[in-house]
Amino acid sequence: MRRPLDLRHVISPGLRDLVELANTDNFDRVTEQVRDLRGCTSPVNLHGWTITTDQTTNQVVRSYRSEDEPSGRLLTTCGNRRASRCPACSRLYAADTYHLIKAGLSGGKNVAETVRDHPRAFVTLTAPSFGPVHNRPTTDAGKPRPCSCGETHAQDAPELGTPLRPAHYDYSGAVLWNAHAGALWARFTTYLRRALAEHLGMTQKALNAALRISFAKVAEYQQRGLVHFHAVVRFDGPDGHTTAPPAWATFDALQVAVGLAIERARLIVESDAVGERVIRWGDRFKVDQISALGDGELTDAKVAGYVAKYATKNAEGAGTVDRTLVCRPCAGRGYVRGPDGFRDLCEDCDGTGQAEPLTNLAVQQHARQMIRTAWALGHLPEFAHLKLWKWAHMLGFRGHFSSKSRAYSTTLGALRDVRRAWRTAQAEAARVRASLPVDDENTTLVTASSWTYLSSGYRPGEELLAAQVRHDRVHTERLKQEGLLPA
Repeated sequence: MRRPLDLRHVISPGLRDLVELANTDNFDRVTEQVRDLRGCTSPVNLHGWTITTDQTTNQVVRSYRSEDEPSGRLLTTCGNRRASRCPACSRLYAADTYHLIKAGLSGGKNVAETVRDHPRAFVTLTAPSFGPVHNRPTTDAGKPRPCSCGETHAQDAPELGTPLRPAHYDYSGAVLWNAHAGALWARFTTYLRRALAEHLGMTQKALNAALRISFAKVAEYQQRGLVHFHAVVRFDGPDGHTTAPPAWATFDALQVAVGLAIERARLIVESDAVGERVIRWGDRFKVDQISALGDGELTDAKVAGYVAKYATKNAEGAGTVDRTLVCRPCAGRGYVRGPDGFRDLCEDCDGTGQAEPLTNLAVQQHARQMIRTAWALGHLPEFAHLKLWKWAHMLGFRGHFSSKSRAYSTTLGALRDVRRAWRTAQAEAARVRASLPVDDENTTLVTASSWTYLSSGYRPGEELLAAQVRHDRVHTERLKQEGLLPA
């Protein structure tokens, strides 16, 4: 029998836990689990089992129980798309987004390669002004000139994007615009089809019968805390990417239709507290043609890389925080129900509903005021459905960071299925190399499983192993970039 370790002299909790893990029956399995997570910062801990049986003979082909793991649980990646939360999983998400966007531009992934000959545009839609802010204007030659405040700001100046006169800045309008940006985008796509039909002098029914408009978009935060959208818009034939669009469906027609749709797309928001607000796009927008042959400024790869980069970003680029500000015990209500059914003041937040006081946030005053405004508006009855207090850390934006029309290209789920199938094939190949029995192609297998969420994160000792994995991956990537290892 193995004697228990006396680790009282080891001060570091991580090192103490690592020594305990190293003395388990299968430390190699511990390191294998951590290595398979590829540097994930907050893995999901699961407890459960899975059994695969032959439907014909009811014989168990494979079985797995988390209880058999040295630590008694299964670790799986968190899958978080945000780079600020998990760089490892966000890189995988960015890679999937890149292939999704690129497939819709140049084919592949079950998308016809002829789409590269379809009219395609890279469209940028911005928010309107809610008050003058510090910026870096340039001359026609591209040289910086003084801001309205009289100074010429550096590129990394902290005051960029903040109001020149904070007391006169329309914070309510800015937060409400962020909150309705997703709905405004949906309205834009509707008006785009109408505007195109009007420009071409045809009915919408005739347009829909001859042309399909596909798109993919991603949201990006500007320094002033407002989102703007980058979108790929593509013309297809009536059957989608497999058919060519009509000859009259040109890039010039698309450019005109985008301008008309931006001008006409409107949402009206009414409130006794802030009055009537018109949610519309800003006057600045861009419609750039994507090069078909890859010899222009905007190539398929450049556009796909650009969209993928922003798909993993969050609101931290606008100077805010990347975590929810809602108190979890009371779910932001400020009270909890006691045993008697009456409302009791939440002790965790002292009745504020906030996980941490907004005055204590390490953010600029502009971001703090956006957060404070979102929190206040969210508790008004007319805006209760927006749940702005829940999205206060996002400065009111509550839409999807990236989305696409159904017919644009493949899906993230399909890409994950392909990756899962590849890993299964690799596992089967490993079983062959190890002279283990493999599944018969004519055998019908049935899998049953039951899993329970335990927690998120590593044990202290596992965190040390994960840190080594991250260091090795960064080091390997650096060697590839320097040409010392094959890419």
